[in-house]
Amino acid sequence: MSTSPLVRPRDVDAIRGELREIRVRLGVPLVFGGEVTAGTLLISELLGARTPGLRNLHVPAGSGLGGRVVAERRPDLVADYASARTITHQFDQPVLAEGIRSIVATPVIVGGVARAVLYAAVRDQHPLGNHAVDVVIQAGRRLTNELTVRDEVDRRVRLLDNAQVRQPSGAAADREELRAVYAELRDAAGAVNDPDLRARLRSLSNRLGAISGGSSGVAVSLSVRETDVLAQIALGCTNAETARRLALRPETVKSYLRNAMRKLGAHTRHEAVVLARRHGLLP
Repeated sequence: MSTSPLVRPRDVDAIRGELREIRVRLGVPLVFGGEVTAGTLLISELLGARTPGLRNLHVPAGSGLGGRVVAERRPDLVADYASARTITHQFDQPVLAEGIRSIVATPVIVGGVARAVLYAAVRDQHPLGNHAVDVVIQAGRRLTNELTVRDEVDRRVRLLDNAQVRQPSGAAADREELRAVYAELRDAAGAVNDPDLRARLRSLSNRLGAISGGSSGVAVSLSVRETDVLAQIALGCTNAETARRLALRPETVKSYLRNAMRKLGAHTRHEAVVLARRHGLLP
């Protein structure tokens, strides 16, 4: 899935994290899942497995329960796997070797395409119910949001790479795109859940700021949020637009802007942007 390996964490780590959450919330003995590539699911993450049969199993769309939810892009529950008539049974050997009786699966849909599948299963005669379905669906939605953010980060990093290549031309349009990508990177950093990825995005935005930002020789330090606000102001955003983009209250935006102006010795928002660029704090 990853197109920017230096920035993006492994998506299977996020899958494993949601599987752990499902197992804790439901108390089920077995959870598993994996990524979907070109319509085929690869089961790579298992917690509570007794046998190796399910690991690295390839499940094409439409095959078994996992392939069914990939093809139909909706969750499904099987109360008794062995007797289920709604799914194909070419994976009976590894599934039944695990002693699985009841199983729920949900696809992780990003941009209309299945990108992963999460399963929860029990081995006793008490089938999983609606509560289990809800928990697994919620985990799938969280993972959808996380992968959506990561995809958007990848897109913006690619824009950054392209802008850096074009920067020597000195064209005004290139500078404006650099500034827009910078603001988007900081916005993405505030939205992503993974702390390591968030730190890397901050680092990338700081590097981008240094590409075209100058230096006055006088040290000025702005907080993360003060810089975020100024980055949006630099794009011509109003306080209300900045608040919406950064998921802040307008009064909070005003407070950050006032603090930044004070630190920079600026009397207007426009002057604050100019001075921040002079100090190399903005591109």
